[in-house]
Amino acid sequence: MSDSSQFSLLGQRRFAPFFGTQFLGALNDNIFRNGLVILITFQGVSVLGMGHTVLANVAAFLFILPFFLFSATAGQLADKYEKSMLMQRIKLLEIGLMTLAAIALLSQQYAILLFVLFLMGCQSTLFGPVKYAYLPQKLHSDELIGGNALVESGTYVAIIVGLIVGVETVDFQSDRQTLLAFTLVGVACVGYLASRQIPKTDAVDAELKINWNAWQETWHIVSFAREEKSVFLSILGISWFWFFGSAMTIQIPAYTADILHGNESVVTTLLVAFAVGVGIGSLLCERMSGRRIELGLVPFGSIGMSLFAVDLYFAQPDAALTSVSSVSDFLSRAGSWRILADLALLGAFGGFYSVPLYALIQKRSERRHLSRIIAANNIINSLLMVSAAIISIVILKSGFSIPQLFLFIAAMNAVVAIYIYSLLPEFLMRFLAWLVINIVYRIRPTGLENIPKTGPAIVVCNHVSFMDPIILGGSVARPMRFVMYYKIFQMPFLSFLFRNAKAIPIASKSEDEELMRAAFEKVDAELAAGNIVCVFPEGGLTTDGEVQHFKPGIEKIIERRPVPVIPVALGRLWGSWFSRRKSGGIRKIPGRLFARVPVVIGTPVAPADASAESLELLVRTLRGDMR
Repeated sequence: MSDSSQFSLLGQRRFAPFFGTQFLGALNDNIFRNGLVILITFQGVSVLGMGHTVLANVAAFLFILPFFLFSATAGQLADKYEKSMLMQRIKLLEIGLMTLAAIALLSQQYAILLFVLFLMGCQSTLFGPVKYAYLPQKLHSDELIGGNALVESGTYVAIIVGLIVGVETVDFQSDRQTLLAFTLVGVACVGYLASRQIPKTDAVDAELKINWNAWQETWHIVSFAREEKSVFLSILGISWFWFFGSAMTIQIPAYTADILHGNESVVTTLLVAFAVGVGIGSLLCERMSGRRIELGLVPFGSIGMSLFAVDLYFAQPDAALTSVSSVSDFLSRAGSWRILADLALLGAFGGFYSVPLYALIQKRSERRHLSRIIAANNIINSLLMVSAAIISIVILKSGFSIPQLFLFIAAMNAVVAIYIYSLLPEFLMRFLAWLVINIVYRIRPTGLENIPKTGPAIVVCNHVSFMDPIILGGSVARPMRFVMYYKIFQMPFLSFLFRNAKAIPIASKSEDEELMRAAFEKVDAELAAGNIVCVFPEGGLTTDGEVQHFKPGIEKIIERRPVPVIPVALGRLWGSWFSRRKSGGIRKIPGRLFARVPVVIGTPVAPADASAESLELLVRTLRGDMR
């Protein structure tokens, strides 16, 4: 496990040349695409009778379409062949395409430029599976969040620079775009040189036979993605992010021209605000997640995306009454800073939303199929991005304004988020746990390395408050099944959380012998399935903060299913909200908010050495005097 920050990867050969290659590729994409859109929007270019509003969406459609058509083939190639060689050849293809684009720019052949845009989409289609499958082969599991955050933030820095360069290299006084043409070819050449420094990365399935039937293979690789429910739902979540982001950002040039009455510099400023937001949000993910895959950030991100899309509508619902000719004039107009803030925060919350999902796909996918699963992700991404362009065109052609389109997308985002989280409650549970451990308390877990990465285990812990399962669940990356007293399991509101967390209700023999037997059966089934089960052997919440005697039920579980037992101690929670008073009642007035709460995880105990008495002593020792 690495203890250095994500930025240290930029000084290592296993990451730096790859980062430079993908950065320069994203940079060139955006110089070309934004230079073309700016030319179309502000020089009154018409292609086949289509004006600038429609052409902006058509251009987005053409770039995205290859992801849907050719991702299946790209995923197979990335799994079959060595990745550094593939990246070098893809960069050579980029040099050829940029040379063709340069010729079309110099000869003012805009129809050819749209065709080149389609071919650039083909080149990006080939690069995508290689890019995301390269990371888990070169990075450790605890580096995946940081590595993905750097790639995401680097991509959006490339977008920012590409926006600026794309605008600044357009010559509005001439029909011959010489500077833009030479810039495109130059960046492609530098990108190829960077790709030559990428270390070799072994093929994961060298014996794979390529199926050139793209339609047939598309359904095949989608089936790979659906093997693990959390992976497939993460793909759907990422695809929705691209729908949302595409539908919002491709409207920015027309939004600037028709609603804000600004020029191309204002377009650049707005898109830079969004890109800066995504970059900052992505980089913050590592710190906010504790360098692990924290799914709790995903609902947090989706909430922010809807809130700030709605506020973007209210920031400028109608066309401005006056025009602005510079960025300074725009910023001096009332409401302009609010628009910039909305776009930046949209981007930041988009970063919180997307980075953990990419890392989860890389972590939980079968390594031999990863490139093809990434290709399936790209196919579904492209389908939704194409849908975003089509739906945007239909809505705008129906007479709705661009701000009204923003409002519609915000409402769609809320509906989609609720649907996805209902299918996989793990996202919602991790979000609530993340809120508790980062806002209500300041959780300080130690000994996380004692939790096995795979295989069954039992966690035994002292029971201090009703928040204990959420605190433990948020502190440990692996999902845990909690055994809890049935009356706690049935508490209003909390019962919804416990059911979705697959908690196991239990009663004493005198209260409900059948429920007790069912609980032991369920515990054994979960352990047999390779899961972690958490038991509070005291049988109830402490009323004085001390560790109570452990009951012998834990021994019955171990006797039936001998698995490692991990002692865990919670400290400084007694006297907090939802702990018990000495009288036995629940503390309803918040106490010890923002307190530092230690979660001390001990070394695993062999099943032969695990008795109720010895485990109680271990938990007492781990907790010490931190009542």
